[in-house]
Formats: sequence, structure tokens, C-alpha cells
Amino acid sequence: MADDAILETEGLTKEFRGFLAVKNVHLRVRRGTIHALIGPNGAGKTTCFNLLTKFLQPTAGRIRFRGRDITRLRPAQVAKLGIVRSFQISAVFGHLTALENVRVALQRRRGESFDFWRSEKVLRAYDGRARELLAAVGIEAAADVPAVELPYGQKRALELATTIALEPELMLLDEPTSGMGREDVGRISALIREVAKGRTVLMVEHNLSVVADLSDTITVLARGEVLAEGDYARISADPRVREAYIGSEEG
Repeated sequence: MADDAILETEGLTKEFRGFLAVKNVHLRVRRGTIHALIGPNGAGKTTCFNLLTKFLQPTAGRIRFRGRDITRLRPAQVAKLGIVRSFQISAVFGHLTALENVRVALQRRRGESFDFWRSEKVLRAYDGRARELLAAVGIEAAADVPAVELPYGQKRALELATTIALEPELMLLDEPTSGMGREDVGRISALIREVAKGRTVLMVEHNLSVVADLSDTITVLARGEVLAEGDYARISADPRVREAYIGSEEG
């Protein structure tokens, strides 16, 4: 494994009843970078994410994190190693306030169970750090608002705050700007850039302007295989990419 690589796959393959959703994918994510995984619908991006976070087991191939083979580990095990994933649909506890959502994530970081039975006094020990994280994503004013009442963009910001609370070394973001208006897209993009400092980010994203603005490296998938890789200038000039991905988005 190269010294500057935090995550690598070798021949990663996933077959579903004869259908190859991911085929022989070799992926190398460098430390401290933002790496985008893009491609048209059905390209295998989400399956690849599910393999990396162990929600699926590969049919063949290897996954290494910091040089360690994690291919057969369970989701909770890879999370403890420092790989944390967000989901395309906002995954927060709607009945809890924004502050309480972050507090739950801070509790979980200790490696113990969620201490819902503990006294309010004990739980409030996490409030200071929780408020700092809410401020970091620009929603400190909504600390006491139930998550279900937050606008969509603020829910995604809250999800970023809870993700950061887990102190991941590698963040996997699944469609972080999905369903957002232009203003929210710009704000969430800025947040991703900020929280990526000192971390590594691997993201699936359809919005090519976000990909172009944030990504150091872009891997293009098509029909489950790596079609191209490089910076935005390189992949956007590749005729195969334009045909398989960018052309389909424009057409």
C-alpha cells in the first residue's frame, strides 16, 4: 500500500445473481484529499459505497484501510477504525433536537452504548462540544429545534455535525447535496471543504459543479467498472466520460 493512500481496493467485485454491479474496481484514496466517485445511474457507485462500509460483502477483491485488510469486517468494526458514512437520505433522529442529535453521536464516540437512561446532568457534559459542532456547520441557532422541523439544508448540515462528532479519519458522503436548492448547495459545499481539513473525504455526488469545485481526484464508474480517473479537467475532456456520464446528464 502506498504511503499516502488511506484506502485502497484491489479487484473489488460484487455480483447479484449473475449481474456484476461492481467489476474489478481498483480504487486508491489519498490521505487528506477529497475524492469523488461519479457516474450515471446504475454505474455501481452506491454498491461500491456499501462494499467499502461493509453493508455488503464483496464477491471478490480486497479492501484495505491504513494498510489493514478490512474486507471481512462488519460495519460496526470499520466504523470504530475511523470510517464513517453519511447517507443520501438525511439520517437524523427527528424527535430529538439538533443539540441532542449531536450529543448522541458524541456519546457513541466513546465506544459505549447510547446512555439514554443517564441523568440529564451527566448528558449535559456533552453540550459544550455539541454546540461547537453546531456552530461549525452554521446551525447553532437551531440547537433546541427538533430535527424534524429543520429545513432540508439544515438537516444535512446537522448530519455533517453528527458525522464530525464521531471524529472520523475517513468520511464517506453519499449525495451530500441531493435535493437542495442552489443556496443550500453552496453552503453545504463550503461546509464539506471546511470539515475536510485534516480528514479524508470520499463522496458520491451527481452535481458536477460541486465535484469540480471540491474534488482533488475523481473516479468515474460506468457499468460497474472504472472508466477514467484524474482531476476534473482531465475527466471532463475524456470522450468516453462525456459519452457515458456527462453527455447523459446534459441530454
